[in-house]
Amino acid sequence: MHIVLHAGVHATDEDRLIKCMLKNKEAFGQLGVAVPGPSRYRRLLRDTLHAMSQGDPAQHAREMLLDEILEGDLPDRMILSNDNFFSVPKLAVGKGVFYPGAEVKLARMRELFPRDRIQLCLALRNPATFLPAVFAQAPDTDLLEFMNGSEPLILRWSELLTRIRQAVPDVDVTVWCNEDTPLIWAYLIREMAGLEPNTKIIGGFDLLSEIMSADGMKRFRAYLKTHPVMTEIQKRRVIAAFLDKYALDEEIVEEVDLPGWTAELITQMTELYEEDIFAIQRMPGVEMIVP
Repeated sequence: MHIVLHAGVHATDEDRLIKCMLKNKEAFGQLGVAVPGPSRYRRLLRDTLHAMSQGDPAQHAREMLLDEILEGDLPDRMILSNDNFFSVPKLAVGKGVFYPGAEVKLARMRELFPRDRIQLCLALRNPATFLPAVFAQAPDTDLLEFMNGSEPLILRWSELLTRIRQAVPDVDVTVWCNEDTPLIWAYLIREMAGLEPNTKIIGGFDLLSEIMSADGMKRFRAYLKTHPVMTEIQKRRVIAAFLDKYALDEEIVEEVDLPGWTAELITQMTELYEEDIFAIQRMPGVEMIVP
């Protein structure tokens, strides 16, 4: 079985992706793709992975888990999503890295499903906006406590991916930039579900409708009706053109307001993020989806 694990990161998805998948649950199921509801596996997997810190899993742990998670026969593919898979928000940073211990969680996941293909999917986000957004989700803490001794300028997503690749080299890793998600949303849904490029899905423009004006969406849909045959690249160019004209500024402009963070620091972090993404695109064993 092919297990697709969408593990966030925090402040990039807010369950939009799994909600879109669930809209297509029946159609995907007919294609051998299971989309179980998050309540069937999030707590179950969390508790199971935690218990594994005390000892090896039970002999038939995989079968018992799948019996709890799935309804009916085993599918060819199963899609799971949980942005708390690596940790809760307040533990997203520590020891100078993103998600310390993420590779341990994945290694345990691999141990639970030793015969299955596992694909990790992650949206990455500019640390200059990621850190404030995740800090806002971490209750009862101050910034110094949240950062846990980590300097913002040394944090790299490539470091996280390197740890993951070293710990579980047979786990497929697929990443993309959260900033690009509106351009590739429908592609992501089809990619995770293993669908052909032009397979019809429900909610392919859900995210776009949140950041584009109603008039823009109306014009966009009208344009699609008059141009029914387009390649994926052409669709992304059309989306970019409509966003350029009809995007809602309040939905796409991100303001950063953290104590001691200057405009110079934010600019420097953004430049380092762009360099990091450039490096990730060349990492062996990591597929990066770009517009």
